[in-house]
Amino acid sequence: MRLRVRAIIRQVCRENEVDILRRVLSSDHVHVFVSVPPKIAISDLVRKMKGRSSHKVQREFAVLRRRYWGRRFWGRGYFSTTNGAITEDIVLQYLKNHIADPTDASR
Repeated sequence: MRLRVRAIIRQVCRENEVDILRRVLSSDHVHVFVSVPPKIAISDLVRKMKGRSSHKVQREFAVLRRRYWGRRFWGRGYFSTTNGAITEDIVLQYLKNHIADPTDASR
C-alpha cells in the first residue's frame, strides 16, 4: 500500500510539474519536500494528492474500503511552509531524522 501511495503522489506531482526533492512515508503520515511552480496553489496540490490517493487505495485495497467507508482516510489538515528562512540542507536533515525504515525514503 505504501508503494501505491508513493506512486500516486509521484503521478500527481508529475502531472502538475512539481519536482519531488524528498519524501518520507511513515506509518501514519507523509512528508513531501517539493518544488512547486508559482502557478500551482499548495492547497490544490495537497487536495489532489490526498483525494486521488484516498480514492485509489480504498478502491484497490478492500480492507481499507471496509475500514474507512464513510470516514476520512487522511487527516483533514496539512502543514506547509517555504524553506526561504532555512536552508535545503536543514530540511533534508529533518526528513532524514523521520525515516523509520531507510527503504521508505526516496529522493
